[in-house]
Amino acid sequence: MGTPEFAVGTLERLVNEGYNVVAVVTQPDKPVGRHQDTLQPPAVKVFATEHNIPVLQPVKMKDEAFVEALRAYDADIFVVVAFRMLPEVVWAMPRFGTFNVHAALLPQYRGAAPINWAVINGETQTGVTTFFLDHDIDTGRIILKKTFDIADDYNVEDVYDGLMKLGADIAVETLEKVIATDGNVETIAQEDTLTDEEFENLKPAPKIFRETCEINWQQPCKKIYDFIRGLSPVPGAWTTLVQGEKQTVMKIYKASKTGQSCSQYKPGDVLIEGKQFLIATADNFLSIDVLQLQGKKRTEARDFINGFRVVDDLHRNSSVVCFVR
Repeated sequence: MGTPEFAVGTLERLVNEGYNVVAVVTQPDKPVGRHQDTLQPPAVKVFATEHNIPVLQPVKMKDEAFVEALRAYDADIFVVVAFRMLPEVVWAMPRFGTFNVHAALLPQYRGAAPINWAVINGETQTGVTTFFLDHDIDTGRIILKKTFDIADDYNVEDVYDGLMKLGADIAVETLEKVIATDGNVETIAQEDTLTDEEFENLKPAPKIFRETCEINWQQPCKKIYDFIRGLSPVPGAWTTLVQGEKQTVMKIYKASKTGQSCSQYKPGDVLIEGKQFLIATADNFLSIDVLQLQGKKRTEARDFINGFRVVDDLHRNSSVVCFVR
């Protein structure tokens, strides 16, 4: 059970390892295009169809026809990767239960966007966890964990790719344990993996919306740097570029820490120094490397600077040419 490319990594591994994948459950095809008149199948459906695996696409997980169709496959176990919350009538159906591959080290980062939030929060390590589903979101008993190091220059795509492979590894290892123990695999309660104080201060991973992605320039440079890479390449951190009366939404996909103090400038002030596009934060300048203005193509900052129109009475070097907010 899964929808995006992240889930395909595990499905492909199960097929290649010779497991009898009797069916796939995924989201309905999504309308795309200007007029929403083209249906785009989920990545999991595309892979399943190419490998002649039956596909179920329920609108509602409690739909009686879907539940009966699912029960008819008589599966021993359900494997869930990047899918929606399941009702008990579904997750309790197979004799070995239902386990989820979650892209974080539970109980930290429960929720819909664990990879994004781990990078946004500047974590140096994350991982994947398998756990048996229960009535709440990402709270079930843990089966296995595997760690993954986050380098300081990794963005979400880098971590996503690494965890997709690691998720496939842990799914197979979990299945082997479940089969070897005839479903009586050893598990541990999530609250027993942390101290009481740590468990009371868990970091969540809620769904990300457009307003979540707006940059707050009043924060320190490092925090903004992590925020940008935690949303790159999708959905992309954004800000508003202000040039006189003109305001343009600008997405930032890559930035660099400079270590250069900006104490004489206000957070959000923009400076052009040579080929550097600098923005003042709460402490140091952040150098913008890759950006995209609304309605334009993504571009490197040096190319953007070449076409940048500066007000006549402002100099390119060491002068505020505009600001962001």
